[in-house]
Amino acid sequence: MHVLNEYLTAMTDIIMKHQGVVDKYIGDAIMAFWGAPLSQPDHAKLACSTSLDMIKELAVLRERWKKEGFPEIRIGIGLNTGNAVIGNMGSYERFDNTAMGDTINLGSRLEGLTKQYGAEIIISEFTQKEIKNSFVTRKLDLVAVKGKKKPIFIYELVCRKEEITKKQKEKIESYEKGLELYLKRKFTEAIKEFKKTDDFAAKEFIERCKEFKNSPPPKDWTGVWVMKKK
Repeated sequence: MHVLNEYLTAMTDIIMKHQGVVDKYIGDAIMAFWGAPLSQPDHAKLACSTSLDMIKELAVLRERWKKEGFPEIRIGIGLNTGNAVIGNMGSYERFDNTAMGDTINLGSRLEGLTKQYGAEIIISEFTQKEIKNSFVTRKLDLVAVKGKKKPIFIYELVCRKEEITKKQKEKIESYEKGLELYLKRKFTEAIKEFKKTDDFAAKEFIERCKEFKNSPPPKDWTGVWVMKKK
């Protein structure tokens, strides 16, 4: 309880610092939103800044907890941008101010994908469109999340524009080139590019490419990876 409360306090402080609304705590998770009740034109940027600062703060906490003998804690963050229903939801006797709708559900699904791609922060193509001039992202995959038929591109939020290193830039370029080749069914060439990146997501794609080389996808294959789990 001590570690969890310390973690939730630190993360909540960062959300509030960036003008976010803490909706609720769901076990050890935090749900937050921007853009309501007051309009925030830069809500997507605020959410991204919050997420990056949360990861940085967690790294500091993790070092201290390690010295105190506590286990390592890692988190995944999902961000989506769009319309939502926001207001007091519940019964006449007990209710909460919360956000609901497909936009919120997709954000939750993206949080669930972080483990599958080894990424700390995953954002939707809708969020990426809003923040691409201020932040560095890596196009991860074309997916159809559980419960949805229409695919979307998902991105890893890497850092702010001014923080990018040469090594990070090279790895992003190799990975995205590999993804482009993969979607064109050029699996041998894609493997070569993914090997240059050599991280969790790239290794996952290498395995996919090897499987497709042995058992090619059907002619109507569009490259969409269908998620079976939340």
